[in-house]
Amino acid sequence: MDTETTIPLFPLGIVLLPSMVLPLHIFEERYKIMIGECLEQNREFGIVYSDQEEIRKKGCTARIVQVLKRYDDGRMDILTRGVKRFVIEDIFDEKPYLQAKVAYFDDAAEEKTKALAFLVRDGIKLLQELDTLTGKRSDYKSISELDPKTISFFVAYNDEFTPAEKQEFLAMTSTRQRLIESAGALRKMVERFKRELVIKKIVGGNGNLGKKTAARSAEKTYQTE
Repeated sequence: MDTETTIPLFPLGIVLLPSMVLPLHIFEERYKIMIGECLEQNREFGIVYSDQEEIRKKGCTARIVQVLKRYDDGRMDILTRGVKRFVIEDIFDEKPYLQAKVAYFDDAAEEKTKALAFLVRDGIKLLQELDTLTGKRSDYKSISELDPKTISFFVAYNDEFTPAEKQEFLAMTSTRQRLIESAGALRKMVERFKRELVIKKIVGGNGNLGKKTAARSAEKTYQTE
């Protein structure tokens, strides 16, 4: 881990990963102050996943890439990009917003083997397939030129993953493991979306079919494809 440091902390119900972008609407007074100070001092702030139960210990720093819009009442729309991951060692409430003493961590070094290259290609292929099924588009040519670690974060940042799932990917320190786990989950999503499309076609073509019958027919159709 790197040297300990203190950063502004922004608990949210979402997870940010390194190199990924996240737009934010800043409306609470304490966070208007925090973002204002970060802009003035050119500082990063920490985004950490928080739900009704707790604030997680591991998060990712965010750099403000652009202020998209400023409102008369001080609200802001900003665009941020994830930079580096951290683990919280202590939290302070001396300012209107929380601050945390953190230590940074990264993935363990891994050799660029044929196996790792296969995992990268598999992850990108699954993303393309899922985007086709959900009607989304991405520049996969540019993505494929990135390093394996960044690609692993891109795969893990897919909108279909829950914040809890993304939090698990954030905490991993193995690029290989992140690619394996996220690609495995994406494969199941692709299979589910394919079955749902088949069910829609069956139900749409024969209004007399019940949902259970359609599902069984979809399963048979899917298995024979």
